Amino acid sequence: MSKILLVDDDVELVALLQEYLEREGVEVAVAYDGEQGVNAALSGDYELVVLDVMMPRMNGVEALKQIRRKSQLPVLMLTARGDDTDCIIGLELGADDYVAKPCTPRELLARIRAILRRAHMEQAEDAPPLPLEVGALTLWPEQRRAEWGGAPVGLSSTEFNVLEVLARNAGKPTSKAMLSEQALGRTLARFDRSIDVHISSIRHKLGELADGRSCIQTVHRLGYQLRDVPLIAAPAHIRAEW
Repeated sequence: MSKILLVDDDVELVALLQEYLEREGVEVAVAYDGEQGVNAALSGDYELVVLDVMMPRMNGVEALKQIRRKSQLPVLMLTARGDDTDCIIGLELGADDYVAKPCTPRELLARIRAILRRAHMEQAEDAPPLPLEVGALTLWPEQRRAEWGGAPVGLSSTEFNVLEVLARNAGKPTSKAMLSEQALGRTLARFDRSIDVHISSIRHKLGELADGRSCIQTVHRLGYQLRDVPLIAAPAHIRAEW
């Protein structure tokens, strides 16, 4: 049974979602404000946090910042419908995905399951699997671990998923629709910028190649492509962490 934390000050909505999710086999704990939510999220007791943006004492954006300072626990944001600013800010800060309110319990459950499927990949029982290597990038999918130029890279669960899909298709364009389906576990919606925001964050974390180009190329009308190019020297922000 998956164990998640639901953080929202809407008592009626929380009761509705909790009842539905528990009927579907999800164990749900509840917090009604951001401060309480952060403390619970960092306890190590949960596999995922569903975090509302608008809350008293500490809003969801600030709560997400505090969670991300100490943990890569998967976070699904609840945002006001039509408020693209909240969606983008949440994704930029490391949220794995978002759902616009009002949402149906069924939609929320589908998003939760999609994130958990990708965040908890089973370890192979036989010999340790070989890493996935593309130029300066090395990924260990089973361990959810990434290195760039030999230095570890901290990625959120969804960022890792996006980068893995690009790595498995290195040298050829990968559409945003394919990235959404394989990395986020859902069909790409019209005007959905989630993939673009995750790509921007990954680019920032990996830095530039020796010639100043990004390792992830935008291919007009086709999507994104991971360059299979070796790194001559690690970016300054990575060297500083060695």
